[in-house]
Formats: sequence, structure tokens, C-alpha cells
Amino acid sequence: MTAADTPLLRLDSVRKTFGRGKVVLRDVSIDVAPHTVTALIGASGSGKSTLLRCANLLEEIDDGAIFLDGEEITDPRADHDAVRRRIGVVFQAYNLFPHMTVLDNITLAPRRVLRVPRAEAEEAARELLERLGLGDKAGEYPDRLSGGQQQRAAIVRALAVRPKLLLLDEITAALDPELVGEVLSVVRDLKGEGMTMVLATHEMGFAREVADQVCFLDDGVVLERGTPGRIFGEPAEERTRQFLHRIVEAGRL
Repeated sequence: MTAADTPLLRLDSVRKTFGRGKVVLRDVSIDVAPHTVTALIGASGSGKSTLLRCANLLEEIDDGAIFLDGEEITDPRADHDAVRRRIGVVFQAYNLFPHMTVLDNITLAPRRVLRVPRAEAEEAARELLERLGLGDKAGEYPDRLSGGQQQRAAIVRALAVRPKLLLLDEITAALDPELVGEVLSVVRDLKGEGMTMVLATHEMGFAREVADQVCFLDDGVVLERGTPGRIFGEPAEERTRQFLHRIVEAGRL
């Protein structure tokens, strides 16, 4: 395998349990190529969020291995802080510091972790805010923003450390329906710019539109994977067909 063929992110037979042997991920293997979008779909509790948390080393895996750019980041000798500087994460809860302005929220990690001078960090942050339609919100506090604006600010914060990989965990789940579109538009633009992303989502129409690869998780297993056209149009597994049938009946696809 050449460097050009190396997945940016590789999960190899990853297993994760909680509590008294509750298996949440069962031998999960996924390759994410550079500059592509992988969508994780499946019912709540299928393991999507846990998979993302393991990929960012927020959860310790029990077996298997995770690689970033060919480096095994689950090796006990790996520098976990250095790994996290290469991965941006956005959760469904915005997790913005309420006592800090939007600009301070965004520049905190670049200044504290990457040691970027304040002026340079603020200039880069203002450029990102402008790109994501928040140019006039730099001095606001999070509680003065709408939910959609807060989520876009959270995405800007994740981008501010210049990550190679962006993990998005149900980022529209806490939003009112009318605000979902503005956040998904940001993700669409990031795909156009070549950002590598893995997103867990219940927005099936959006997953079909933006993803290069769709993985259907069921009870901690990647039951099937493929292009959006195949997964949504010709799923091979009966469980996948049942899941998508319910999504269609609910008017979400």
C-alpha cells in the first residue's frame, strides 16, 4: 500500500465494552480515505457515538487498533494529546464556555495548546467566523446566539486547530428543525474544501447527499457499508432494510 492509498483513519477490529461486559463495539473495522466523508447511520444505541469517542481517544478500546495517517494512535506509547490536536470533534451539545466570548472560545485551544500568538489566533478565528456566517458574532457570548449559531461556532472552534480529521456526532440533534439546514450547509461546504469527516447522523437525506461511504451500525457491528446509492437504494441486509423502511415511514428520507 502506497502513502497515497493509506486511509487517514483506520479502525481495525475495534472492540469496546462498558460496565459488566456490555459490548458496545464488536470487532469494528472501517477505513476512511483522505478527503472523503463517512456517514455512520443506525438506531440510537447502535454504537455510533462510542465509535467516534474511541477514534478521538476519549474512550479506551478493549481490543483492536486505531490508526491515524498510518500511525497506531491506540499504542500505549502514543502521545494522546498530540493525536487530539490533529482531530477536531463537534458534539450535539455545543460545549461552548458560557463565560467567554465566541472569539475567546475559538482561540483558546490554538493559544493554549498550539502556542499560537493571540493576534494570529484571533485573525484566523475571525476569518473562519466570516466563512461560516458568524463574522459579526465574535464579541457575543454563547447565550446570545441561536442554537444554529452556537453549533456553527462549535464547528469553527474545532476547525481552529487545523485538524486533519473532523468527527461530527449528531450535530443537528439538539437543533430546532429550521436551524438544521444552516449547520448542514457548513458541513457541505467543508466537504467541498476537502475536509475528511466522519459523521454520526440521523439526517438520512443529508447522509445520502454528502457521504462517500455509509456504514450501517446495528448492536455494535458494522452490518454493512457501501456507497450511499447502494446502502439507501439496494441494502443487502434485512436489518438495514427494516431500519430504512421505518425512516421512510417517518418521512425522514
